[in-house]
Amino acid sequence: MEKTYHGSCHCGAIRYRATLDLAAGTGKCNCTYCSKIRNWSARATDFELLDGEALLGDYGKDWGEGNIHHRFCSRCGVNLYGHGYIAEAGGGFVSVLVNTLDDASIDELVSGPVRHADGRHDNWMNPPADTRAM
Repeated sequence: MEKTYHGSCHCGAIRYRATLDLAAGTGKCNCTYCSKIRNWSARATDFELLDGEALLGDYGKDWGEGNIHHRFCSRCGVNLYGHGYIAEAGGGFVSVLVNTLDDASIDELVSGPVRHADGRHDNWMNPPADTRAM
């Protein structure tokens, strides 16, 4: 069931509101960037940045038929969300890192399945052979 959550970075300079269905599942990607930050995220059906736009850093990648932008706080360094377009994963998206949700309970976070995406090989709809390090 969809619910609206609030999230923020560590220093509180960046705040957002996102509508998510955590029971529908969350995801982990094994691309080289997501592996480094131990990305655990959920796709938002609605997203609004409330504060801190001027402090948002952007680390992006374009590869012809797709792109992704990882957004982070330039003050405290916390990764907050990503947005972009990946045709194999359903097109345009905003995905928030669930560890930045301020008002999600542990029970809500673990209520749905965790899907693993093989972003390292642009095989977004299939899990990688090994998910232990994700």
